[in-house]
Amino acid sequence: MTNGPSLNASNASNASSNSTFARVPYHVGIIMDGNGRWAQARGLPRLMGHRAGVNNIRRVLEASVAFGVKALTIYAFSTENWARPQAEVSGLMKLVGESIRRQLSELHANGVQIRHSGRLAGIEPGLQQQIRDALELTKNNQRIILNVAFNYGGRAEVIDAVRHIMQDGVKPEEVSEEVFARYLYTGGLPDPDLIIRTGGEYRLSNFLIWQAAYAEYYATPTFWPDFDKEELRRALQDFADRDRRFGKVKIA
Repeated sequence: MTNGPSLNASNASNASSNSTFARVPYHVGIIMDGNGRWAQARGLPRLMGHRAGVNNIRRVLEASVAFGVKALTIYAFSTENWARPQAEVSGLMKLVGESIRRQLSELHANGVQIRHSGRLAGIEPGLQQQIRDALELTKNNQRIILNVAFNYGGRAEVIDAVRHIMQDGVKPEEVSEEVFARYLYTGGLPDPDLIIRTGGEYRLSNFLIWQAAYAEYYATPTFWPDFDKEELRRALQDFADRDRRFGKVKIA
């Protein structure tokens, strides 16, 4: 994350005045799509689009605080993204490391709790340590949770959960949805209420496939680097206008 406006107390105190929604989702997940197409439309290398996308995380994080969202999960790098050209993958890894170095202290000072969902295996050891340090430093912060899905895949998450359940010797009859959820990367974090996808696509792309069972889905053609506070407001308003029944029938 690059330098941007501070997540200061005045911004947090504006949450009620900025938010006119009937209800605000506690947990929002975002599939940050369109960085490469954003760059190509401007005649720029794809990596410049990824840099613009990383820069935008801070803006949306601040907007989330202002609107009263308590947890934000961002899809930063999938297990499938390793198949991209090596130069692009290497550039993405460098961007993540730079972001942690530049932003960690300020995010911590402003009460952001950073979490990681995904596998650390396969990530360069130095970056692994940066991630661990960020989690440890911010673990007690309470203003907003920023859960970074990095080297993440929904199917890999389910497989890892099953493996850990077996390793812990949990008996088959003891396995419930509640028990299984505790073994997911997001254990302890409420399921997302709203999943936003930027860039105009209409698929989950292996993102929070267990947790998003009853999440509302919102897609926008706006590329991620252009997704700003007003775009987030539209998504939250759309969420507030929906009738969530969770498979039940509404009784008049």
